[in-house]
Amino acid sequence: MHPAALPAATLFEECDETRTRRSGPGGQHRNKVETAVILVHRPTGLAAEGSERRSQAENRSVALRRLRLALALGHRLPPDPTGPSPLWRSRASGGRLVVAIDHHDYPALVAEALDRLDAAGWNLPPAAAALGITPSQLARLLRREPAAWTLLAHKRAAVGLRPLA
Repeated sequence: MHPAALPAATLFEECDETRTRRSGPGGQHRNKVETAVILVHRPTGLAAEGSERRSQAENRSVALRRLRLALALGHRLPPDPTGPSPLWRSRASGGRLVVAIDHHDYPALVAEALDRLDAAGWNLPPAAAALGITPSQLARLLRREPAAWTLLAHKRAAVGLRPLA
């Protein structure tokens, strides 16, 4: 299982968590209390921070979301040879993939899509076919997150594939 798809409690167990202060809007509470949260995933070394909220609990949640996305973008695993994950199959139907960008499943789906693309040499049609969706649905999933779209563009260019529109 990709780390971006791990349950929150399991992912927190794999992380070092640091609390600190950050300056900026939020007044005295934000400037004098350690509300910023930094998560470092020990197995990969990837990190994420949440500091824009006044609440430590909210910043912890933001940091977890950002860490999931960082893991999805920065950590590749070989795809499961038996096919898409149960999560993917629950979200894909009739060649379409349904997920909101702010849903907690989004980073895990991006990770699975990028793992399939990596295995397919960053070529959308074979990766999409392996995932049971159309190439345009795969592109749509990644286009919604600018960092994922940029990563795809760089990987495609590195293997000599033409840029996507």
